[in-house]
Amino acid sequence: MKVTLHQQYWGNSILDYLIAAAVIILGTLIVRVLKSTILRRIKKWAETTETQNDNYVIDSVERFGLPALYYFVIYSGLNYLDWNERAERILEIAGTAVILFFIIRLLGSWIKVALKNYTLRHDKGEEKVKQLGGLMILINIVLWIAGGVFLIDNLGYDVTAIITGLGIGGIAIALAAQNILGDLFNYFVIFFDRPFEVGDFIIFDDKLGTVEYIGIKTTRIRSLSGEQLVVSNSGLTGARIHNYKRQQRRRIVFTIDIAYGTPLQKLEQVPDALKTIVTQQADTAFDRAHFAAYKDWSLRFEVVYMVTTPDYNKYMDVQQAINFAIYRRLDEMEIDFAFPTQRLITAFDMSAKAFSQGNEPVFT
Repeated sequence: MKVTLHQQYWGNSILDYLIAAAVIILGTLIVRVLKSTILRRIKKWAETTETQNDNYVIDSVERFGLPALYYFVIYSGLNYLDWNERAERILEIAGTAVILFFIIRLLGSWIKVALKNYTLRHDKGEEKVKQLGGLMILINIVLWIAGGVFLIDNLGYDVTAIITGLGIGGIAIALAAQNILGDLFNYFVIFFDRPFEVGDFIIFDDKLGTVEYIGIKTTRIRSLSGEQLVVSNSGLTGARIHNYKRQQRRRIVFTIDIAYGTPLQKLEQVPDALKTIVTQQADTAFDRAHFAAYKDWSLRFEVVYMVTTPDYNKYMDVQQAINFAIYRRLDEMEIDFAFPTQRLITAFDMSAKAFSQGNEPVFT
């Protein structure tokens, strides 16, 4: 029996092959036990917390972590055997590459979960999660580049020259693509600082519309007239942006012009009438109503009130109701609206007035 176990085949005895097989089988059984016990308990705990992110972490471990452990077990068993130099080199490269692949995928999944948790803690986090796609592309590129450099270093090559070349090449690319990199960094500004989000109605410069998509280089906005505006991220972050989606209430200022010649007693009743009209409307908060100014052709009253909802259609409904009520009330009070007029007084008019008062008319 001992002679049989020590018989050599391709540089290894039968006993060596049995030990390698035992290592693989035993390691596989241990991984299966871990999967069936520890992961099962983690799943039960995740079900009690009712968080999707915990389930996502468990899925990523099952998809990438467990295969890496299985391959590590197989690699350990095969590595126990004696191989020729070429075969051992191939085994080492393959083992490093495969395990590195699963580790990078696992890190990418965990980073995505961490960013998702960070995003969901903010207002409208669900909408913000949709923007993680572009950010994860950049993170994955960095991870794969770092993994590639690590693999090359483990293969025995000098990575100093590669890193130096990447640095010089990066400077050259940065100089040649300043605008692109500027938009890229401004994408991070938009993502983390959140001046606007998908679904927000914004005004910048002389453009306005609803944000539809925020990309790595450009942001797409649907204008009120229907066309899509494609704007660079640098152009948006460098502009003064009015974000009406975050408006909590709307301040309204409007004026009415009443004709000269209206009796003083009626003018004194107008502010109270305007206040009553505004306060009767739903979703409004009255501020003030005053006889504001003597204009060239009218007596101007100014009214200020708040609409307690940012909805523009609601504001227009309220303003329309106020306008109808003002028209009705002034008609009941027999007060006329003013309209642009000019009165020309001639010398004859002045003389006629003097004659009517008993004075001698003077003509020039």
